[in-house]
Amino acid sequence: MARSKPTDSPAPAGKAGRGPAAGRGRSSGAAAGATAASGKGRADKGRDKGRAGKDGEPKVGRLTKVGNQVRMIKQAYSLTQKNDPKLPWLMLIAFVAVAGVVELVAVLLGSPFLFLPIAIVLGVLAAMIVFGRRAQGSAYRQVEGQPGAAAWVLEGMRGDWRVSAGVAGTTQLDAVHRVLGRPGVVLVGEGSPTRVRNLIAQEKRKIARVVGDTPIYDLVVGDEEGQVPLRKLSTHVMKLPRNLSAAEVNTLGRRMSALGGPRMPVPGGPMPGGRQMTVSARQVRRR
Repeated sequence: MARSKPTDSPAPAGKAGRGPAAGRGRSSGAAAGATAASGKGRADKGRDKGRAGKDGEPKVGRLTKVGNQVRMIKQAYSLTQKNDPKLPWLMLIAFVAVAGVVELVAVLLGSPFLFLPIAIVLGVLAAMIVFGRRAQGSAYRQVEGQPGAAAWVLEGMRGDWRVSAGVAGTTQLDAVHRVLGRPGVVLVGEGSPTRVRNLIAQEKRKIARVVGDTPIYDLVVGDEEGQVPLRKLSTHVMKLPRNLSAAEVNTLGRRMSALGGPRMPVPGGPMPGGRQMTVSARQVRRR
């Protein structure tokens, strides 16, 4: 009996076959995967590049921070040298004197080369201390007697001090600044002593209703008897007794913010054309 031949023919191989079509599918899928992977890599790189710190600002590398500090110190040095030509010589004398004393001790101990790095480090430290003090004195001499000088000094103090500049004042540029910290409330006046005393008394009566038993200190900046010189203002305020804890300071700060009221316009920088000097001097003073 003769067998019948199948009527269905096999699928032809070639361009119309499944093999090449499947090949195109696999190649397109791989290309799409590679594109997605590269896109993800670029996105991850962008996220890493724009990663922000705790304060929401972009993170700055350590080398960048060191470079910024070096530039600020260099800027402060150049500006201080213009007003204090003796600065380089005084720094050199401090370096040589301290390093020489250390090396002399090292020679007596029989190890001059062992103490050489220590002598250099201590000499540089002594020179930087001299530089900081001379820069601070030069900055004070430039701002002394100018409106806003006391606020500039108060805002540069180290520690947790909440300074409100110009809480009261007159058209003659007399001003009262309020400082909140561990001692309590400090009212600092600058200008004519007679007018400033009246302003301080009015401000003290106003805040006494809010702060309760919190100590309130008041002082006037000046060189007369009973006043605090500008160059000693920050030291005087920071030496006041600590009467409050950190939590009490925060609570008091929230209560003080409820006072509101107008603020007298205080010059942003007491040194004419010296904004850079202001920043540099503060950075040097905080070290």
